[in-house]
Amino acid sequence: MESPSMTRAAEKVCLSPGAVSLQLHNLADELHTQLFVRDGKRLAPTPAALRLAEHAKALVRLTSQIKQEFETDETTDTLPFHFSTGVTTLIYQLGKPLRQLRKLYPKAEIRVTVNPTEETLQGLRSRQFDLGLVTLPVPEEGLRILPLFEEELLVLRHTNKPARGGHIGTLKPADLAEVPFLLYPKRSNLRQIIDRSFKEVGVTPRVVMEADDTEAIKRLVESGFGYSVLPEHALRKKSGAFFQTFRLEGHRISRRLGLVMVRTDYPRKLTDSIANSLSMMLKD
Repeated sequence: MESPSMTRAAEKVCLSPGAVSLQLHNLADELHTQLFVRDGKRLAPTPAALRLAEHAKALVRLTSQIKQEFETDETTDTLPFHFSTGVTTLIYQLGKPLRQLRKLYPKAEIRVTVNPTEETLQGLRSRQFDLGLVTLPVPEEGLRILPLFEEELLVLRHTNKPARGGHIGTLKPADLAEVPFLLYPKRSNLRQIIDRSFKEVGVTPRVVMEADDTEAIKRLVESGFGYSVLPEHALRKKSGAFFQTFRLEGHRISRRLGLVMVRTDYPRKLTDSIANSLSMMLKD
């Protein structure tokens, strides 16, 4: 029911289409009902199949809960562990923590996926990910959130000479009134933080370009396409870069990062353990 075709369904469970078709036929015989009807090239579920699917989902959830309830040692958990985080955080802040995790959990198969906050939250709710590191705030319904640290966001401006050292200048809000900006897309948490901060100081940025990738934005600023606002950690090693960094006079722009997992009565012990380890490594 969750696949567009019998072939795709068979691929998901590593069986042949014929084997899946046979199992569906046997299941329909056992229940004395019809589960699917042919609709052109597609198979359409009957009302009986829809009712059965709800029961099946409940059984799958219960089976998972039972396994987690009786799992007593996270060091023996060898199922893949899926962790999702943003590219900027991964590049500039997670190198050492991820190496430490590999040492702490040598038997764990840790898989890292790079996603913006919004896609990480979707993946957590659909159980695609076990743990996410995101920009806060996020909707808390059904989620457990561990706040970590605050990171300053700085204004970038092109310079014709390579920058030296880590000097951070100061700009007045009025200096930004008519300049072109390259910012994150409106759907992102970071963009909402930036827009809210600009609104507080009475600035409406003239956005000429949007991009998800921090490194791409940095290169475009260096090439003279406009100003931007980026996380401070992504700007530390900027000796020789063709941009300068600034704070807004009398106003600090910052974001808060946190670990997020699904709230459940039977949490996976490995998820709790890794979340606590990362929390200790990344706290203020």
